[in-house]
Amino acid sequence: MAAVGDEISLASARRIALAAQGFGDPKPAKADARRMRKAIGRAGVLQLDSVNVLCRSHYLPVFARVGNYSRSTLDRMSWEPGRELFEYFWGHKAALIPLTAYPLLRWRMRAAARQVWAEDPSPDVTAPWSVVAGMRRLTAEKPGYVDQVLELVTEKGPLTAGAADPAGVRRKRTDPDPDPTTGSMWNWQDAKIAIEYLFCAGKVAIAGRRHFERIYDLTERVIPAPVLEATEPTADEARRELVRIAARGLGVGTAKDLCGSGQGHFPLPTATARQVIGELVEAGDLIPVRVEGVKQQSYRWHEAKDQPIDARALLSPFDPLIWNRDRTHHLFDFFYRISIYTPAPQRVHGYYVLPFLLGDRLVARVDLKADRKTSTLVVPTLTAEPSAPDFLEPLAAELKTMATWLDLDSIEVTADTPLKDLV
Repeated sequence: MAAVGDEISLASARRIALAAQGFGDPKPAKADARRMRKAIGRAGVLQLDSVNVLCRSHYLPVFARVGNYSRSTLDRMSWEPGRELFEYFWGHKAALIPLTAYPLLRWRMRAAARQVWAEDPSPDVTAPWSVVAGMRRLTAEKPGYVDQVLELVTEKGPLTAGAADPAGVRRKRTDPDPDPTTGSMWNWQDAKIAIEYLFCAGKVAIAGRRHFERIYDLTERVIPAPVLEATEPTADEARRELVRIAARGLGVGTAKDLCGSGQGHFPLPTATARQVIGELVEAGDLIPVRVEGVKQQSYRWHEAKDQPIDARALLSPFDPLIWNRDRTHHLFDFFYRISIYTPAPQRVHGYYVLPFLLGDRLVARVDLKADRKTSTLVVPTLTAEPSAPDFLEPLAAELKTMATWLDLDSIEVTADTPLKDLV
């Protein structure tokens, strides 16, 4: 089918995307909870990741949008009574999500509960393969085991996965993997498999984190009662609203950007995605457009704005603006791949590399590390993009703000760059 809709320039699409993500708003001197909520709402979700070489990744998108803010406030919003966020899977990604989206995901929880028993899992569900494969083995080898784990959580929760084995046994990492089909990365004990299944199915929820280890409890003891008692939309209604959230956060994007498998904001099977997008176009929520240089049909959120962007931000590798690497390449002409899993001799730009956004362009790659023993923000590597404007003074200012935010006393630039004279 030929592309339809008005054509918009690549520069316009880039500004629309940045504005949708909240980069068109000025940063306050110190952001309060209200500004944090607004930033989280614009980001849509905060992806979780265990790497802590700089700081946990979910803190960084809020910092990129509002500057200095209290991380302890975000912790309270995420994992303490009165919480405003909850943990679940956003697409394939573990994430913190606003509680308003909880009813929209309950159909996925029920589908995940069914998926582990199916020989041909529904493509509509994204329970981790370690859970699916592990549960098939546990069902055959230990019938009733999951019910025992749930009973233990009911009686003694909140619990870590290591404390959730009814027999009180915790398998060591050096023990043989009972199910090698899950891969060495998922060398989970049986209790971990069972409790992660219960989490995917919505029967337990994440009550908190201890040294970033998940703590599980019954869902009704974690998620506020008004949220659990809210009217639940049908699966079709929920899918439409989830794609609306994706479109609002992207501003403009292709069907694959919105809900395609792999890097889509909220993955859906191809046929389902096509149906949902068609319904949202008909409703006027999505406006078909053609983006300069993009062959696929694009869609613009009906309220998305093209506005001047005067941004200055260091972006987490897991920031919603850039986690879709193909879209990042198209919009910003910026080929970006995370380096933390790359062997050291093969790294080009460093280990934990943050793109630096200046105005509406990604102008540099900044390798960063927080040396907590010396209370120092370290810059081991800095790489400018081809034809980048002068960015050293704005980058120095952003690094100073980041060091203050992270409670670090100094900045050390070990990279061979004039930046060291500015910090």
